[in-house]
Amino acid sequence: MNEDSEGTQAEVYPETVTPKPGSSSLGRMLRDILETLLISAVLFLGINAVTARIRVDGFSMEPSMHNGEFVIVNKLAYKLSPIQRQDVIVFLFPRNPEQEYIKRVIGLPGDEVVVAEKQVRVNGELLDEPYVMQPPAYSGSWVVPEGTVFVLGDNRNNSSDSHNWGPVPFDDIVGKAVLIYWPPEEWGVIRHAGAKEANP
Repeated sequence: MNEDSEGTQAEVYPETVTPKPGSSSLGRMLRDILETLLISAVLFLGINAVTARIRVDGFSMEPSMHNGEFVIVNKLAYKLSPIQRQDVIVFLFPRNPEQEYIKRVIGLPGDEVVVAEKQVRVNGELLDEPYVMQPPAYSGSWVVPEGTVFVLGDNRNNSSDSHNWGPVPFDDIVGKAVLIYWPPEEWGVIRHAGAKEANP
């Protein structure tokens, strides 16, 4: 405070700086954009680390899944729990790892899979398979090697699968198919029948 010539006190106000028009709002907008991009990148990488998205090509999984549908795959499923018979899995095609296939697990390591008389038996037990398009018109028997699974398409007579080219190594499994998300009218959780068995 300073005294004027008549003895009264005059207030001293601090000097203020007026920001340049638009400079602070522009900086704030750029910061918000960078934060949004960073959060989006973290979410994208996180989602990709635990899931995959694939497109169903062909008719080998009819009627469970249809050509052109998009499916979400849980990549962590078999790190948290063991694979089961009748799980629907996505894997790298053993003869061409650049291709991804989607099929149903029928046999686990050590299982004997027998297809005969239009029926599928695992270790002598008849599988309950309400999901198949039609019973298989082919026949054969296979013992599933350690470290692999035996897979078949639900559309048994129009599927390239283990009965043609053999079992799938665990290392080639991408994950468990869990959800159809496109087209919207087909949205729904994928049915995994579990290890149910019918009476012989």
